Amino acid sequence: MRASAALRLSASAFLVLLLFLCLAWELWLAPLRPGGSYAALKALPLAIALPGILAGRRYTYQWTSMLAFAYFAEGAMRSWSDAGASRACAAAEVGLSLAFAVAAIGFVRTGR
Repeated sequence: MRASAALRLSASAFLVLLLFLCLAWELWLAPLRPGGSYAALKALPLAIALPGILAGRRYTYQWTSMLAFAYFAEGAMRSWSDAGASRACAAAEVGLSLAFAVAAIGFVRTGR
């Protein structure tokens, strides 16, 4: 498998995992309010980017890699301020957002 194909596949997988984590975190695992919260809408930008990522559009990889750092920032702050399951979800968000950003940037760089 070529490096660009491996980076594309891993970036796609990390984005899907991050999308599912955001939804599960705010709806079932550790919502801000019992029964879920509107914070689950934070997954919407990831859902909008998903078709472009799966299609391999480099421009989508570029802007989504910058967007990933917003999820990193949220995860870093909530891992510091929250407790319990929310802290674990926040730590997972930090890891997935960084992994996605690295894979996406790597994929964009291989296309030059």
